[in-house]
Amino acid sequence: MTPLTTDTALCTTAWLAENLSHPQVKIVDCSFFLPAMQRDAKAEFAQSRIAGSVFFDIDAVSDHNHPAPHMLPSPTVFAAEMNRLGIGADSLVLAYDRLGLMSAARLWWSLRVFGHDSVWVLDGGFPKWLAENHPCEGGAVKDQLPPPMPFVARYRPELVKSMAEMVENIETNQFQVFDARSRGRFNGTEAEPRPGLASGHIPSSHSLPFTELLAGDKTVLPPAQIRHIFEDNGYQPGREAVVSCGSGVTACVLALGLYQIGVRKVAVYDGSWGEWGASNNQINR
Repeated sequence: MTPLTTDTALCTTAWLAENLSHPQVKIVDCSFFLPAMQRDAKAEFAQSRIAGSVFFDIDAVSDHNHPAPHMLPSPTVFAAEMNRLGIGADSLVLAYDRLGLMSAARLWWSLRVFGHDSVWVLDGGFPKWLAENHPCEGGAVKDQLPPPMPFVARYRPELVKSMAEMVENIETNQFQVFDARSRGRFNGTEAEPRPGLASGHIPSSHSLPFTELLAGDKTVLPPAQIRHIFEDNGYQPGREAVVSCGSGVTACVLALGLYQIGVRKVAVYDGSWGEWGASNNQINR
């Protein structure tokens, strides 16, 4: 097996096709759809998936005591789910989703938050895999999980920001914030998909829709282009960067983009607009 390197967060479809049956390789479908999309990720996984993959449910494996959607679970809950999915300390995790790249980066970031760096996102996701006629399977999945593996979660707080830290930053300006939502949602001219949320953005944050980091085939743009896009949207190299979005999912695509240009320590505001827009914090409109 040709080794993967953590110099990149991406894995090619060609590499995965060559190593599909390697016992260390664990393929995870992390697909997630907003309610307006009217799609069922679990049902689509049961119908067709990359051969040998398992499903990670972003909503189910979360902190259900928090009012914001799919917040990070406790290390114990996350470790138990990795154990159930057959992911252990030596596993090479390949995350993908059905939109090319939207939610797969959330698992990539989550695994790194809990101390597992051997994780990559499949560049181009399931659409590219299908287009290249690589092996897929369908049917019942309940008896197809791999044997449980020991997974120890080691939480890295430096990769997560809380609301309190975001509020404090408005005064201190310790870090720069990039918002992965559409520019209409950022500017308050487009309605939020979740009811009850104010419109607008966190003061002093920068708009950078995650889709701008993707090519037409949903693969991630080359690092030089990513760097140019970030800098065109206010990024200052050398300053700490924090990313946000609607609910902490597509923000992880921005974190992945920064990782691709060598910025390894990027925190996600986990509550994102789902928490901020429902609060009484100062909001730019």
